[in-house]
Amino acid sequence: MPTIVPATLARRELAVATKATYAVFAGLGVAVSTWSSRLPQVRTQLQLDSASLGLLLLTIALGGVIVLPLAGAVVARIGARRAVTAVALLLSASLCVASLGYALSGPLLVTGLFILGTATGLWDVAMTVHAAAVERRIGRPIMPRFFAAFSIGTVAGAATGALMVTMQVPVSIHLAAVAAVITGVIPVVARQFLPDHITRPRATPPAVTARRSSLSAWSEPRTLLVGLVALAFAVAEGAGSNWVSVATIDRHRVADVIGTLAYASFLAALTVGRWLGPVVLDRFGRVVVLRTAAAVTATGVVLFALGQSIGLAFAGSLLWGMGAALGFPISMSAAGDDSARATGRVSVISAIGYCGFVGGPPLIGFLGDQTTVGHALLVIAILIGLSATIASAARRASASTPRSASALNQPSLRPQTLGASTSDGN
Repeated sequence: MPTIVPATLARRELAVATKATYAVFAGLGVAVSTWSSRLPQVRTQLQLDSASLGLLLLTIALGGVIVLPLAGAVVARIGARRAVTAVALLLSASLCVASLGYALSGPLLVTGLFILGTATGLWDVAMTVHAAAVERRIGRPIMPRFFAAFSIGTVAGAATGALMVTMQVPVSIHLAAVAAVITGVIPVVARQFLPDHITRPRATPPAVTARRSSLSAWSEPRTLLVGLVALAFAVAEGAGSNWVSVATIDRHRVADVIGTLAYASFLAALTVGRWLGPVVLDRFGRVVVLRTAAAVTATGVVLFALGQSIGLAFAGSLLWGMGAALGFPISMSAAGDDSARATGRVSVISAIGYCGFVGGPPLIGFLGDQTTVGHALLVIAILIGLSATIASAARRASASTPRSASALNQPSLRPQTLGASTSDGN
């Protein structure tokens, strides 16, 4: 039999791990959009106004905010592979608890959503740390495509939600079924991740030092600025995911299924934007892409919030989704520039961004209760505009450790070998 050289094994291992990363991102997207796709029914069942719905969504935010500051240390200690497996099971449990709470008890629903926020935050950090390692080994900016997989998952979840609404499937049964699928699939897929000794530098510090490294990233000005960029785009994405369907139904007085389809159009635009992301990043670099994305997002939000027809609402949701697509993935790529400090920086930027993703929707709810949801959404355009002024922080930073085969104890995979562009991605 022919001998398989180490370089061939490394490429094969990387290809399998890349596919597994896509699948894990998609799995989280399905889980998140499953809940969001049934929000109109939850609101009706519980008779919630905008402020009360925002408070309910805040429960998810609290779960994530509490756990995210230490998520990097957890992932550094147990590795991305085991972390994703554990949080997938935790997230499935949270959906089951939420499904029971929807049918039986408000406090039980709140408990399920709190656990959902905790699991989502941990899952996000774990899969992004692994994605950053894969991106470094491939040698070109493919992070947006991993987030495109997340968006594909959200589109699938939203489309399934629309089908469940049409078929009048109860919310509790829908949530429990998705939980069962996640439990059966994600732990199996995560086994195909790169081994932990490959995703971290060879001179990995001990657990206590890793925790200190994760916490010290909070004092780095560049990391905090990139985190603020992630925050603004995460507010745009999170608010779109949670309010597009409800705002479409309320403002234009259409059936629930039309609102869900508007949400699906937002997610479809988000997915396309992320899939095309590596192409525009190779050509124009991070800073130009971020500023252009901010302009497109703000335009879409204003059109959606102030447009008087259902056609303008759909057009606005498409621009909103397309513009919001790249901000968070680019921030994650910036966090992973230096492999030695990637885990801590990913944790910090994820924590800041996650506050926007889950904190933005309740903020819109509270403001919408004082004015209208349409006017409240204009806050997104303001935040996105401010993010454009600090977008230069995402410019590629020089790494403190070389991205080399020796650092990873594996044969080097040059960008040219994989047909990648040699752009620096600035």
